[in-house]
Amino acid sequence: MIHTWREKNAKPTTMPTSTRTSRKHSRALRQLVPVTAALALACVTASGSLAQNALSPTEQKIRSSVERHRESQVAFLERAVNIPSGTLNVEGVRRVGDLFRSALDSLGFETRWAEMPESMHRAGHLVAEHKGKPGGKRILLIGHFDTVFEGEGQQWVRLDSMARGAGSGDMKGGDVIILYALQALRDAGALDDANIIVVFSGDEERAGSPLDVARRDLIEAAKRSDAALAFEGGERRIATIARRGDSRWTLRVTGHQAHSSGVFRKGVGDGAIYEASRILDEFREALSSEQYLSFNPGVFVGGTDVTYDTNRVAGTAAGKLNIIAKSAVVQGDLRFLSEKQKENARAKMREIASHSLPRTSAEITFEDEYPAMPPTEGNRALLAAYDSVSRSLGYGPVRALDPGERGAGDVSFVAPYVDAMDGLGADGIGSHSPSEEVNLNSLPMQTERAALLIYRLTRGS
Repeated sequence: MIHTWREKNAKPTTMPTSTRTSRKHSRALRQLVPVTAALALACVTASGSLAQNALSPTEQKIRSSVERHRESQVAFLERAVNIPSGTLNVEGVRRVGDLFRSALDSLGFETRWAEMPESMHRAGHLVAEHKGKPGGKRILLIGHFDTVFEGEGQQWVRLDSMARGAGSGDMKGGDVIILYALQALRDAGALDDANIIVVFSGDEERAGSPLDVARRDLIEAAKRSDAALAFEGGERRIATIARRGDSRWTLRVTGHQAHSSGVFRKGVGDGAIYEASRILDEFREALSSEQYLSFNPGVFVGGTDVTYDTNRVAGTAAGKLNIIAKSAVVQGDLRFLSEKQKENARAKMREIASHSLPRTSAEITFEDEYPAMPPTEGNRALLAAYDSVSRSLGYGPVRALDPGERGAGDVSFVAPYVDAMDGLGADGIGSHSPSEEVNLNSLPMQTERAALLIYRLTRGS
């Protein structure tokens, strides 16, 4: 585990000023404006020079490579976005994989396609490995090819500094940042000795089942790595060193069917819908104020005759207004920042469900989805290294994102095995919607920062 990187302290440059103005001095003030503007420009130029001076000759070559390939990177992203690759579009996901596989082959990586069982209806994953200097730090890079939306209207549209298209930001934008960061390392002669594994999954947006099969290759790669960097989403000032986990819960309630005129009476009871409502409200009362814990009932089906499919998250209900409901099913999610928080919440939910109203009974079950990624000292050390890189490049400091503002992701599966950080991808808006857009101006910055971070980590600095 990596716990030794230190943040480089940057001494801020301050320029105290004091200006008194009056009508008498307005002319003099106007004369100062050009001088002030020139001084500001000089400060910006000086700041850029200081940032360049903080870079080694190799790091300056890395940065130059990113700039040279700026338009090529955008063109590659356009090609990737124009291949529809929704999670269940097996052929489309594989076509995107072929595009990236060819590029990684040209960079000297050994690539393979990790097939999934046909019963899972998933395309599989691209795994690429570059074997460098024996004993060197091993870095895992994580992306995904699948998207939430695809089809008509989801193709690439350039909008000046923005571009619209399915997966343009989440996360084909992050994928091309990985690819062009690696190319910049190669161009600068910094890839030869590097030990790097890249895993692009084909089903991040809707993971296949069982999870131990769907994430087997990713977890195995993590066990052979010293640090993991994931490229979902990205902003100039923040990175992710903690993400909440996600699990499902299903509540099934049974009541005594009878004429509605007898509801609440002894021997008749309260019915399934009242009992399910009682349980949900007590969940809210008991647990809603706990930080980083959330639980949401997404579907509620109740009546005399109820059918429900937990895999499709869909059901039907029928009954009569004068009959007490016999059945109710509620399905929702549970999000948490640690396994302890998850288990404590589940225990409380089971306890609440067991205190049944008259003539009712309830059972609640849980299904794991994504594990939690709690903040650790190793993750904080990665953030300090990233912050140092950002400052060296002149992009300013980077802080940790509040984990309550981020959902689950593939990086959570590797967090139990290796120090990890996420949020290194492209900046954009409208993720998981038909109006998804990527900020093209964010690509060079994020690529530079990723490339230098990988370079420094592989060198142990």
